[in-house]
Amino acid sequence: MQLKDVAQARAGDKGNKVNIGLFAPDEEWFERFKSQVTPERVKDHFKGLVKGDVVRYELPNIHAFNFVLTEALDGGGSSSIRMDNLGKCFGANLLRMEINVSKEVRKEEKR
Repeated sequence: MQLKDVAQARAGDKGNKVNIGLFAPDEEWFERFKSQVTPERVKDHFKGLVKGDVVRYELPNIHAFNFVLTEALDGGGSSSIRMDNLGKCFGANLLRMEINVSKEVRKEEKR
């Protein structure tokens, strides 16, 4: 299933960095995300866009993660020639990432 089916995200940018907040609905989902939404998978998900490191910060008290993607905007808003040179769309794009979830859990989410 895609993250968008259970999660929320918010993103922004500063210079050539993108910051993405990913929010799980509860502790159980937080643990699933913790094992599957790794910095390596996030970097691979944004392959071709993120040239630098991806660092993940965990905020377990609010069931959230903060991802910082460096060298992600081709120089940043004012120096990039990309069509979308800001980081705002990265949150929605992250929500398209696929995660592995059992059929039983998927059935529960549909209720």
